[in-house]
Amino acid sequence: MVGGRSLGDRIFTVSNVIIMLFVMLLTVYPFWFSVVNSLNTGDDLVRGPIFLWPREFTFASWETVLSDPGMLKAAWVSGSRTVIVTVVSILYTAMFSYAFSRPYLKGKWFYTAVGFTSMYFGGGLIPVFMLMNWLGLYDNYLVYIIPGLFAGFWNVIIFNANFKAIPDSLFESAKMDGANEYTIFFRLVIPLSKPVLAALSVFVAVSVWNDYGATLYFTQSANLQTLQYLILKLIQSSAAAEQMANMVNGTNPAVAALYSRAQGQGIVTAKTLQLASMVIASIPMIIIYPFAQKFFIKGVLLGSVKE
Repeated sequence: MVGGRSLGDRIFTVSNVIIMLFVMLLTVYPFWFSVVNSLNTGDDLVRGPIFLWPREFTFASWETVLSDPGMLKAAWVSGSRTVIVTVVSILYTAMFSYAFSRPYLKGKWFYTAVGFTSMYFGGGLIPVFMLMNWLGLYDNYLVYIIPGLFAGFWNVIIFNANFKAIPDSLFESAKMDGANEYTIFFRLVIPLSKPVLAALSVFVAVSVWNDYGATLYFTQSANLQTLQYLILKLIQSSAAAEQMANMVNGTNPAVAALYSRAQGQGIVTAKTLQLASMVIASIPMIIIYPFAQKFFIKGVLLGSVKE
């Protein structure tokens, strides 16, 4: 159709918009459901879940979570760990990837073999636990940092493709001007790789922020608990209490009623605390995404397709 869009193009566009809106609804609504239920009184939730807006609005659950010293300490541990691991691991991985992308690197076949092997095979939990204990990292804050200093060989592959896409003439010109490898990396490669660095930094930050396995397996001190691990304990304790109430319901109604009152009455209940904790823990990552979104598509494409 000359001078306009054909009927098929318009149908395709409308279909895409409808599908994307549906996908967006499926993605966003669970978070919205958690928000509105966490902002409602606990005893009102006994009547049933809320789907659009709080029936009895209150910040009590949020205030309880934010005023809990344990939660604040866990948030600090999670936040500091996320910042340190993201910055250091991305820098270290980028440096390794730059060296790996150079054709004159000696022993490249060895690094390739080790890297690809690490992508498909792991040592398992028990050997890793023994290693952390032997290194003196068990129940130590450094157990969050040192094992995460390398961001994985899959990120090396993305960095490698991006670095190879930089024209060789730029490297040759820099070397003719007397620049060494560190100068080339920090003053030439890094500025030209901002989209990839930003995209991978967000992926690493989200992964580290959401991790609770290191706390579960390699720490026992209350001062080293992460925010995600505390939320996990809160959910598990609530589920255990509910299971106990169901078990004794037939044999001891008085005990079952006691558990039910502990779980489902009052302005603040275990359910509202769970939802408030999950929402609050999600806010930092939600804030980060809009600032790095513009780098996502460009960064992944630059790291995936060699020009």
